Amino acid sequence: MADAVELDWLVTRMRPLAFLPKLLTPAVMLAATMVLLTSTGCDLHPQSQPANATPSPVPAPVAQQVASPAASAPAGAPDVKQFVTTGPLVAEKQADIAAERSGRVVEIAVGIGDRVKAGQTLALLDDRVLRSTAEAQKARIASAQASVREWEAEEQSAKASLRRAEVLHSSNIISDEEWELAKSRLDQTSAAVARYHSEETAAEADSNVANLQLEQSRIAAPFDGVVGRESVRPSQEVKPGDVLFWITAEAPLRALFTVPESVMAAFSAGAALDLTTPDYPGLHQAGHILRVSPVVDPASGSVQVIGAVDHPSPLLKPGMSMQVRLAQVKLAQVQTAP
Repeated sequence: MADAVELDWLVTRMRPLAFLPKLLTPAVMLAATMVLLTSTGCDLHPQSQPANATPSPVPAPVAQQVASPAASAPAGAPDVKQFVTTGPLVAEKQADIAAERSGRVVEIAVGIGDRVKAGQTLALLDDRVLRSTAEAQKARIASAQASVREWEAEEQSAKASLRRAEVLHSSNIISDEEWELAKSRLDQTSAAVARYHSEETAAEADSNVANLQLEQSRIAAPFDGVVGRESVRPSQEVKPGDVLFWITAEAPLRALFTVPESVMAAFSAGAALDLTTPDYPGLHQAGHILRVSPVVDPASGSVQVIGAVDHPSPLLKPGMSMQVRLAQVKLAQVQTAP
């Protein structure tokens, strides 16, 4: 079988000699054959590869080639290690301080930048009329209370008189008319007691309203903080709802920012943050993620994140714009994650 294969291979190699003229001598034919064998190799067996040789690579179809991880990443996806976002610093407590009643401003006790304590007076409204009203209500309450005491004593006397009348009436010592008169007197005194109790209650309610308006005449700070804005001037007439001051606490500070859903897995609650600001290029403020919104905004494809500022620097102020990135310790965890 092997000889047949070798013969077939030799015939195929010698086909180019078929065009030679038949008149050539056998010697010439032999010489031509030797030249052909020398140019193609002296071994008549087909060349075979060594047993340990590596097969020549065969290009796979394009559809069957496996893409590298870098090629399979979404185009334009941000790198977590390089991702930086921005957001404002806000204080946990902030409030607009508005007037609660109409009146004229007679005193402004603080200005922008002043630090205030909870309950401290910020401004005063004219309260002279209210003070007079409050004093009148106090006098009215005192008068009603005195009348109640007087009529309660009269009621006790009427009750005693009725008890005697009932004993005498049962013994037929007094007439029905006298018994009815004693009973009517008790009813009248009891009604007077109830009337003056009602007068006392009404006077106390009016006094409470006057005192409340007096308290509203004093604009006070609801918590410790600093005056961020002032929108009032002396002798200004204000009405309920007019904003006079804006107060913000200085601590704790929070950083509000958003991250795209492509990197939100790295921004989990408790992750360490590195906060910087262009206002102070050398400042690196440590922080951590406090809360992460469980909902992705479909319009922007991002999630809201609230970061807590750890031991804030005195240079930081509410309203500043901060650059936020994951701290190096978190980046190391991201790099080593499978």
